[in-house]
Amino acid sequence: MTIIASRHPRNTSSSTRSSSFSSMAAATATTTSSPVTFRALASSILLSLTLFLTLSFLFASDSLRPHLLHTTAAGYGSAFVDGGPIRRTVLALKSDPLKPRVDQIRKQADDHRTLALAYASYARKLKLENSKMLRTFADLSRNYTDLLNKPTYRMLFESDSSSIDESLVRRFEKEVKEQIKVTRQVISEAKESFDNQLKIQKLKDTIFGLNEQLTKAKKQGAFSSLIAAKSIPKSLNCLAMRLMEERIAHPEKYSDEGKPVPPALEDPKLYHYAIFSDNVIAASVVVNSAVKNAKDPSVHVFHVVTDKMNLGAMQVMMKMKDYSGAHVEVKAYEDYKFLNSSYVPVLKQLENAKLQEFYFNNKVENATKDTMNMKFRNPKYLSMLNHLRFYLPEMYPKLHRILFLDDDIVVQKDLTGLWNIDMDGKVNGAVETCFGSFHRYAQYMNFSHPLIKKNFNPKACAWAYGMNFFDLDAWRREKCTEQYHYWQNLNENRTLWKLGTLPPGLITYYSTTKPLDKSWHVLGLGYNPSISMDEINNAAVVHFNGNMKPWLDIAMSQFKPLWTKYVDYENEYVQACNFGL
Repeated sequence: MTIIASRHPRNTSSSTRSSSFSSMAAATATTTSSPVTFRALASSILLSLTLFLTLSFLFASDSLRPHLLHTTAAGYGSAFVDGGPIRRTVLALKSDPLKPRVDQIRKQADDHRTLALAYASYARKLKLENSKMLRTFADLSRNYTDLLNKPTYRMLFESDSSSIDESLVRRFEKEVKEQIKVTRQVISEAKESFDNQLKIQKLKDTIFGLNEQLTKAKKQGAFSSLIAAKSIPKSLNCLAMRLMEERIAHPEKYSDEGKPVPPALEDPKLYHYAIFSDNVIAASVVVNSAVKNAKDPSVHVFHVVTDKMNLGAMQVMMKMKDYSGAHVEVKAYEDYKFLNSSYVPVLKQLENAKLQEFYFNNKVENATKDTMNMKFRNPKYLSMLNHLRFYLPEMYPKLHRILFLDDDIVVQKDLTGLWNIDMDGKVNGAVETCFGSFHRYAQYMNFSHPLIKKNFNPKACAWAYGMNFFDLDAWRREKCTEQYHYWQNLNENRTLWKLGTLPPGLITYYSTTKPLDKSWHVLGLGYNPSISMDEINNAAVVHFNGNMKPWLDIAMSQFKPLWTKYVDYENEYVQACNFGL
């Protein structure tokens, strides 16, 4: 049959062509005769074809998707449907969701591990090291780490898309979701506790900030107080100017030049007081209060020493007042010729350029950073008026005993009883100020210096300047001025103590001080508002030591009347300058 077909192609073609024409003719005849039947047949065929294609597409999609195993480098993959491999197209592989899905699950695990670490870290910051909460978050973080480090799951991260096992992915996803669920539950339970701790931490931060502000305000206040304490009130400056004007207008009335020295000024049988001040109103209050409370003012002698600039004003102030027979001497320390730089260490040190820079070139901005900085640099601590107290035997060679008074004290009782005290051979009679660990030698001197450490006991009790009774004969015997010179020369660089006359006084009279009863001298009215009025009323002398001096506006109102009642408001110059208003 095949050979015949090869040999006679034309005949075969003719018979085929004849058969086709016959069929077409029949179909045409049928179509022409029955158009409705043809349209129904075409619609049936079209519907059947559409249904077949749809079913085929769905079958192919469902069979390929769940059995994906790997993708080849050429863009084709192999899958197994009922054990047989099926080739996939490039389009099917490009839509493969397993690799991104693994990455997303891993990222969720990493994020929640980081979150657990953050909560654990914050728990430590809130000082919850021993709490169950901290251990829980630490365990959660560790669980995430262990999960991600499992060898089976690490294969998922290191493999490419063609080698990912979906069942492994699903297992990994399940474990991660369970861990995330636990983490979120723990965080939800811990939220309230963390919120409370956060509030506590914020409160602590707020308190810390307020303490910083308070410290700054205290420093600024202390600095302002120091400025106020160093300043001269307008009324006080006015008074000094008016008194000086009077002195210049009537020199013969107030000058003592050329006049013989009154015998009372050198009489050792009388009660002698030494007052060193450049404040005319303060010095007058000391003298006035002592005289008014003295049983017999005529046996009291007051030696007032100031500087040349205030000498005239001080002379007028003292001579305008009748002190009921008490004797008042006014001199300038420059009148004592032995007080020169070749003999006095303080005057010699003042010639030192570095020391002048330290005391006189200090800057305000440095003082506000450290209030003690300004206190140490106050030039008054090198004032000769402050250091005159170490030269009493030479200033008053004919006297045996003398009472030293600061210019910020008020005398409230007769003080002659001090001259009846047995000094037991001691030089300095003073009220001790130590209590507990306060006001010991260690607070005034540098005990890291070998000389201080060798010669003094850091626990030795300190005493107060302001009212000091000196036995001048014992002073000369113990050579106290020489001791003072020795130590003051050693302290030129301020390595033994930092400021003032109290540290050198503590050193000079270290073993030669006799403690007095505390009722003789009550201190602190210039800084301590809690001193009881009973203690003040029982005191022979009250001392306004501190920055709140009674002649300043910053004086404490409850104590100021103790001082103002001895101000001579009848003085015409005091009235003219509106002092105390």
